[in-house]
Amino acid sequence: MKSKNESPEHENEERLTPAQKLRREIIAWFWVALAFLLINGTIGQARVIPSGSMENTLLIGDHLIMSRIGYDAGIPFTNVHVPLWRDPKRQQVVIFKPPFAPDTPDYVKRVIGLPGETVDVHDGGVYINGLRLVEPYTRGRSERPDQAMLMANTTSYHGLPFTVPKDCYFVMGDNRENSLDSRFWGCVPRNDIIGTPVLIYMSLNVSPEAWEPGQIRERVFAYGNALIHPGLVRWKRLFRTF
Repeated sequence: MKSKNESPEHENEERLTPAQKLRREIIAWFWVALAFLLINGTIGQARVIPSGSMENTLLIGDHLIMSRIGYDAGIPFTNVHVPLWRDPKRQQVVIFKPPFAPDTPDYVKRVIGLPGETVDVHDGGVYINGLRLVEPYTRGRSERPDQAMLMANTTSYHGLPFTVPKDCYFVMGDNRENSLDSRFWGCVPRNDIIGTPVLIYMSLNVSPEAWEPGQIRERVFAYGNALIHPGLVRWKRLFRTF
């Protein structure tokens, strides 16, 4: 006997065959997956820091949420992307495809020189158009690399001082003595900049090998180890914003 409180929706649900319920479930998960792909491709993505080039702003094992809003839109899990209307500002941290190796993992650096500016490094600091840049976030001295240290596959860059061309940005890591950045290979084209970090949602103090490309087993072990040993989580770094 039907209850007077049963809604028409509940009655319709009971009339569905197992095949119809399965089809409804598949359609629902399809829309969830589609929404995830759209968000992942056009709004935000997750990144993990594999090196110490941005210490102490970013540490190895920091997990970031990256915003692509206004910077870039792309097809998830591919290299197909379209630059949008926003341009980065000086001293803003950005995420980009390294121009000398676009198929490698993304880089995270800080914007130092803007288009049209002349960047130089000497006396332990960075100079923009002859004026020393105030940089309270750096670790170590800023040094100019020798000509022999410049990357051989960057034909348009011959070292410092360097005038940044149009639609290009000079970027450097905050850990100046341990960063492969524009000092060694030149500027980043605007089209290669895909976003900016907005939040640290997790930070794990585990072996750096876990965050290297292709180290799936080590990464799974790192997450499992953190569940068993919560002390590996850098709790004070969680939810820091940029």
